[in-house]
Amino acid sequence: MPDRDCRIGVVLHGPEIIDSGCALKLIEYLQRLGRVKAVLGGTMGRVALMDAALQDTVQISPRKRPSQSIQDLEESSDIIFLLNLAKSRESGLSFGAMVAQAAGESRPLIQIDFGGNFVSLLRGDEEAAILAGRLAFELGFDLIRPRPMSETCREDERGIIIRRTLNAVCPGELISVNGTVIGRATESRVEIEAERGRIVHVKGASVKRHGLEKLDYVDLKRAIIRSGSIRRTAAPGTRDAAERIYTHKNYIAAFIDHSAEDAFEAAFGAGVAVTVGDDTTAIAGDILSRLGIMVMGIVDGDLDRLAEGTGMMQGSIIFRVKPGHDDVVGREVKDRVFQGEERIRIPPAELAEKIKAIAGSHLLEMEQIGH
Repeated sequence: MPDRDCRIGVVLHGPEIIDSGCALKLIEYLQRLGRVKAVLGGTMGRVALMDAALQDTVQISPRKRPSQSIQDLEESSDIIFLLNLAKSRESGLSFGAMVAQAAGESRPLIQIDFGGNFVSLLRGDEEAAILAGRLAFELGFDLIRPRPMSETCREDERGIIIRRTLNAVCPGELISVNGTVIGRATESRVEIEAERGRIVHVKGASVKRHGLEKLDYVDLKRAIIRSGSIRRTAAPGTRDAAERIYTHKNYIAAFIDHSAEDAFEAAFGAGVAVTVGDDTTAIAGDILSRLGIMVMGIVDGDLDRLAEGTGMMQGSIIFRVKPGHDDVVGREVKDRVFQGEERIRIPPAELAEKIKAIAGSHLLEMEQIGH
């Protein structure tokens, strides 16, 4: 058993483990066993931490994969826990095997999945196995052997063709690459193939061509590929949309094009963000409302609903254009208003008028949130 001097690393994956309250409960439990350092990566996980007011309890390592966070904890930990809340036991086991394979061999690693209700020793010695059994007993979970590690990313000898595989997918789920929906799963195993940075084949899913067109270049080896919603749960209670993080208004405008999960980094410190695409606008608007940042979203009604229950900062404006024209108008705004830059200084009212003028005859409706 660990003693009080045991250094315990904890990697949290996904907003669901935060929203459910399970993360805090288990961290408090582990603190009785030793000194705990908990980290979490990913944009929606960060949002969940803010909603739960846990920023002081869990360290944020933005845009890092769980395997990278595990590697970062190796030197400062005697044992590492991977906490998640998968949509099914099958997906939880596949996730654990994938992360363990990517993280490599070193410190004992125990997965605790509150969705699949199991504990699994992904790697470790006899002492770690005893601890895993104890945790399973006290949590009322099953102790399960880890899945054999299967290859989820393959590339040819020249590195030109790369294939990524998603396992334990629920048919009907959306498949997204770096936040852009490229199709809907028809099978439990989905394979994506890219050649020279372009996705050329998708197996096990019905393809959304318009989504593929938005991905000019994809580093498939490092891309974030998901099945299903980016946040399947909601924070308990009601959050304060009163911009508790960032209330200073200014004339800085940021541009976010089909990359909602970069919203924190892209728009932090701005007063307003221009977003392009229905899901990008919905997700970025929800994220940025925590920072007190309005959005001016250019949409065409092609919402895939990658996230549910989203909200926006009061004063945000939605520019609804004709189908298929959100990208066109967005490019014009980036070129003519932002002059190709990611940030500019411009009064929000002037920015709104310029977007309206550029949209011209393509504009169907303008909606101001909260008015």
